[in-house]
Amino acid sequence: MRLSTVQTRADNQDFLQLPVRLYSHDPNWIQPLNKDVLGVFDPNINKEFRTGEAERWLLRDEKNQVIGRIAAFFSRKSADKDNAQPTGGVGFFECIDSQEAANMLFDVAKEWLISKGMEAMDGPINFGQRDQWWGLLVKGFTEPNYCCNYHLPYYKALFENYGFQEYFQQYTYFLGLKDNLKPSVREKSAKLMAQPGYTFRCIKKSELKKCAEDFRYIYNKAWVKHKGVGEITSQQAMAIMNKIKPILDPELIWFGYHNDEPIAFFIMLPEVNQIFKHMKGEFGLLQKIKFLWHKWRGTCTKIFGVVFGVIPEFQGRGVESAIVMSFAPIALSPDFRYKSLELNWIGDFNPKMLRVCDDIGGELFKTHITYRYLFDREKPYTRMPIIK
Repeated sequence: MRLSTVQTRADNQDFLQLPVRLYSHDPNWIQPLNKDVLGVFDPNINKEFRTGEAERWLLRDEKNQVIGRIAAFFSRKSADKDNAQPTGGVGFFECIDSQEAANMLFDVAKEWLISKGMEAMDGPINFGQRDQWWGLLVKGFTEPNYCCNYHLPYYKALFENYGFQEYFQQYTYFLGLKDNLKPSVREKSAKLMAQPGYTFRCIKKSELKKCAEDFRYIYNKAWVKHKGVGEITSQQAMAIMNKIKPILDPELIWFGYHNDEPIAFFIMLPEVNQIFKHMKGEFGLLQKIKFLWHKWRGTCTKIFGVVFGVIPEFQGRGVESAIVMSFAPIALSPDFRYKSLELNWIGDFNPKMLRVCDDIGGELFKTHITYRYLFDREKPYTRMPIIK
């Protein structure tokens, strides 16, 4: 077996086509858009390159067939943030069912990260925000949501046999859009709304700039306390809004306010992988026309819960319940075009959000694991701490 770095256009094609071959008999796998994968490794697109580096490798067998791939990366901005040691990452791992092959991929990534001053690696993760390509799928092998990892079942053994240890689990909850809210949700919402100053509303497309700034304010107060999560700027928040603008549905993005100050958001999007599964990784002119046709036709019947946040000063007051109850009349309408909702990326270290998912009738649907590997094998290992 032979390792080589990804350098040429042909290498990029090999990097993209390996999973197409590995998952060819899996009806649930959806090929990611090539532009989404390659964009992660393009310094002109991915701003992580401003403070970090990335490298990719292909593993070939004796017949020169690609049998494995991996990426390694780090950001100087986040390597030391909330970590006991400088920590990089590995991701976009795909491999045949061979521990020897997997070990070669993990080894080359580890040695590269060591040469860059790292002392540990998390994986499989993204070279960028946590909302994409994060964690190893170990339960719930159904169609993946947009930019979410889908893996072959034997990958779990490949990671754990190498020595990766579980750092945390991320859950996806499924909700059929029916009235199965617990009475406590209604009670908490009613109690909060009896107090003056609280309002909850969905957005207007004409107010994206305000939405971006409200999102930035809430995100930086609610999420930056989480390990490994950095602040976002006004420019980054606006870039997020512009990115989702072509697919956003105003009825799916909700904000909460107290005396007109932003305190909470619930960001949902139509699950566009229900459309992209027809594209075979491409998104040229023909595919864009096909996308618009599917959008008009109403192919998306599932909602994807992207992120939920409440600023610390208002947590535990019933804000979560009130924002859900504000959305409920729309979600439960017989004319509502969506039939189900999946809440993505609920960390097992976040008991408050786990309770919210349970209260609104969520069913644990998928599990991803984020692993950590300490290069010093004698160093004590600690799991992601629980958020109090």
